[in-house]
Amino acid sequence: MSILLLIILSVLFFLNVPIAIALGLSTTLIVLMTGTLDLSTLPHRMFTTLDSFPLLAAPFFILAGKIMEHGGISEKIVNFANSLVGHFRGGLGHVSVVACMFFAALSGSAVATTAAVGGLLVPAMVKAGYDRGFSASVQAAGGTTGVMIPPSVPMVMFAVSAGVSVGDLFIAGIVPGIFVGLTLMIWTYIYSVRAKIEIKQRASMKEIFTALGQSVLAILMPIIILGGIYGGYFTPTEASVIAVVYGLLVGALVYRQITWKVLKKILLETVTVVSALSFIIATASFFGFYLTIEQVPQQIGGMITNADIAPIVVVLLIVALLLVVGMFMDEISAIIILTPILLPVVVAIGMDPIHFGVIMVINLAIGLLTPPVGLSMFVAAKVANIEHDKLIKPLLPFIFILVIDVLILYLIPEISLGLLELQKD
Repeated sequence: MSILLLIILSVLFFLNVPIAIALGLSTTLIVLMTGTLDLSTLPHRMFTTLDSFPLLAAPFFILAGKIMEHGGISEKIVNFANSLVGHFRGGLGHVSVVACMFFAALSGSAVATTAAVGGLLVPAMVKAGYDRGFSASVQAAGGTTGVMIPPSVPMVMFAVSAGVSVGDLFIAGIVPGIFVGLTLMIWTYIYSVRAKIEIKQRASMKEIFTALGQSVLAILMPIIILGGIYGGYFTPTEASVIAVVYGLLVGALVYRQITWKVLKKILLETVTVVSALSFIIATASFFGFYLTIEQVPQQIGGMITNADIAPIVVVLLIVALLLVVGMFMDEISAIIILTPILLPVVVAIGMDPIHFGVIMVINLAIGLLTPPVGLSMFVAAKVANIEHDKLIKPLLPFIFILVIDVLILYLIPEISLGLLELQKD
């Protein structure tokens, strides 16, 4: 019946039925056909899944990201990043990636990062002589760090789905997120050399400190949030609320960008996103619960273990699967659906769940750059005022780099787990 469930789900996806409805409907049909569970289990399971304290971090981090996006913080971060790396070959491209990395530590969202930073930098890059397609592509690729560098909404969803610590996953994501950002800057440099982009004058120490002073309140936010979590002063969920309050105070009272009208827009956008996300989480939990009852994840893990397949082959298959899934499904939905299935498999080959969580988030983030569901690609295209199909070619080098990054992170787990081990010691 598990195979029939997956067939029904695939058919519903093919018919473009919304993910939340497809998950709930397919599971309900199987339950009615088999009588395995009482149908009353469906609403009970949906409610108990949403009634979760760690899960509250997701909507609050989404709200905090919206506040950062509309609160004037992105402009200050861009100016500071420009003072640091703007003088390198391909300066504005590097500024784009670095600004995304800074903003990622505030928003937890790739799309928000792409929109907030891209709105400022893409026009500036085009004016400076960069190709419009490349300008949009580097912004879309840099925006993916929004889900890699904590706080990260997809990491919260993985932690809840896998039953691991949100704080540990956040710690494990810091170095890989920075590592990915640096590798993206490598191609930016190579492109800039080929395109003969002019080198800007290095910012003076006075200009750097001026930019730092203007952005210090924005930069302090991730230090306060992450420092509080790792120092044991508050939980990730409490940190998400602090992020909202801090962002509102800075955006409204200091930068004076958040008015009542802007706040209304922020809340409306947040409610829209959170409502859809909650519906998916609720129905996906019932879907995952049925698979667990049928012991599907355990059976898959046992098959791989008994088949004596080399761990690297298993990982390559999972990487390929996540690349394909990321092309057709948003990251959070994929995490909720696939984590219960894949986690027993990777544990069976000896991989640490936290390590796998980092790899899964980064792996699925590549789907943000690929059609037909590549949200970061579409946002960057809109910001750059270019057809999205014209971004596919300039995005290919970045996609290739991200795939290599995933493999490197698997082969060298210390990149992900080193900081966590150091903190525990």
